Amino acid sequence: MADAANLAGRVLLALLFLGGAAQKWADPAPVMQMIGGLGLPETLIWPVAAFNLIAGLCLILGPKVRVWAIILALYCIGTSWFHWQLRADPWQVTIVVKNWAIAGGLLVLAAQGPGRLTIWR
Repeated sequence: MADAANLAGRVLLALLFLGGAAQKWADPAPVMQMIGGLGLPETLIWPVAAFNLIAGLCLILGPKVRVWAIILALYCIGTSWFHWQLRADPWQVTIVVKNWAIAGGLLVLAAQGPGRLTIWR
């Protein structure tokens, strides 16, 4: 049961990153605008989309699930900065808190490991 729950949790976490990759590929303009608005090159969207795709797949399949979980936890905390728009859009703060909660789940995954249901260790 624990291994099945671990796999289900990894898949659900991975869907967030896989969906983010798909969204960036399908409609890059909003993210490019957000990135550009921060003074960063808009072309950063493509390596970020690729990172989301690779990281999501690695959470599900392996390898190095613990390492990917830590990297993604840091990514979630780091990208919270993009959503800290308290005065412009208070609802964005909810995304910050969700990112932190996802980071917490990823840290639990890093501590517990992937269980027995992975393709690569």
